[in-house]
Amino acid sequence: MKMSGIDDDEEIFEQSLNSTESLEGNEPKVDAAKGTFDDDFIADQIPNRFNPSMTIQEKANLLFQDTEILAPMVRASTIPLRTLALSYGADLVFTEEMIDRSITNCHRILNPHLQTIDYVRCTDGLSPKVLKRLQQKDEVPVILRISPTLERGRLIYQMGTGEAALALPAAQKVEADVDGIDINMGCPKKFSVSGGMGSALLSDLPRACDIIKTLRRNISIPVSAKVRMLKDTSSTLDFLRGLVHAGANALTIHAREVGDSSNDPAKWDRLIELVQLLKSTPEGSSVPVIINGDLFTRNDMINMRRKCRADGVMLARPALYNISIFRKPAVSTSDETNSYIKGEEETRYSYDSPLLLSKTQVVKDYLSHALRFPTHPKNIKYVICEFMSNRRLPSSVITSMPQSYPGGQTIGAVCKCHSMEEICRVWDVNTSVYGRNAYINEKQNIIADEHKYDDRYFLDPDIFRQEQEQALEHQVTKRHKV
Repeated sequence: MKMSGIDDDEEIFEQSLNSTESLEGNEPKVDAAKGTFDDDFIADQIPNRFNPSMTIQEKANLLFQDTEILAPMVRASTIPLRTLALSYGADLVFTEEMIDRSITNCHRILNPHLQTIDYVRCTDGLSPKVLKRLQQKDEVPVILRISPTLERGRLIYQMGTGEAALALPAAQKVEADVDGIDINMGCPKKFSVSGGMGSALLSDLPRACDIIKTLRRNISIPVSAKVRMLKDTSSTLDFLRGLVHAGANALTIHAREVGDSSNDPAKWDRLIELVQLLKSTPEGSSVPVIINGDLFTRNDMINMRRKCRADGVMLARPALYNISIFRKPAVSTSDETNSYIKGEEETRYSYDSPLLLSKTQVVKDYLSHALRFPTHPKNIKYVICEFMSNRRLPSSVITSMPQSYPGGQTIGAVCKCHSMEEICRVWDVNTSVYGRNAYINEKQNIIADEHKYDDRYFLDPDIFRQEQEQALEHQVTKRHKV
């Protein structure tokens, strides 16, 4: 098997797939463009925002204060969407959530032609069925791809974990290539909760704190947590203060509780009360606090941040609707600061904000990033369909967020595509300008994607959701029996 762009290093790459030993520190030094792409090149040639004398908390403050952040979204927050968000103006981006053991069982490979750092799944533990599929399709299981040139100083790795002993080796694996580790303490999905991860940690403060403490003692980058609100403000406040006492350098609070649906409106009133109370405590005033939940316009971002006294905002579904929401107005800092201090309501940037690009242009820009950093076509289809779907939006905002494509593109047309060439043809994107990096036919090596995709997820979501819930229930039951 080959990985695209590493034609000259096939033998070493094969070794990385067949060996259980890490290649870290022994990667091939291959000329890339006009220089050598290796760890020395990354350290010496790519600008670093952090002063070596900074404390970990000072690094966290630089990362999280006064920021607009792309949220961790499974399947979506891969390298094309992250780099697109940064190009539009996002200050910080999160990877999708990755389970601790998933990244631990990877080799770290430098890709000199793409100038990326690739975490490649070790095939030793894969089933014969999966190995056969990879061999037949000449696919390589790249779990995480990072562009140090574009993402250095602006990338947070989000981890799904329920045990400090599993979290630590995973964090140490990526520590040199990311700028912070975030622990997911809010995901309410059954698979995550049954494994003691995600929102299961909200009911087990000692275990949550043990994870934070262990990471803080053993790694040299900031550690943060993303949570949902508990049933009452007092309990949520106690939980958050406990995390800070354990060493958390930043907190992100989602304005929903564990049982809330994404179609239900975010609980902004509760969020405002909670963050104001948190910021009035010694713990809350010592770390950045980020807010998340239904910030669909720049007006929402500015006004909610001011009301909460939060340090920044995080966007998930608003970014999937139109990721150009990260485009910032060309106004002077003094004007923004005065407006913020005076508590003036921002009204200039609503759903029809002049800063927003057309959704067609956004898709084309996204495809250009997907071609620059080769990504599996199934993953690209999924993200584009999320761009085009309002299925998970609160009913109160749907009428303000139309899906209009003058070229006649539909979710159905995207779902029929089976290659990057077909997807680009639907959107009238010229693949030839991207040269050797473009994945445009089945003869070229395609990066494996371990996520499961089904077009019915968008074409027939209700029936598909029922089938998935039944399958997951069976899987969880089977796990408990074992």
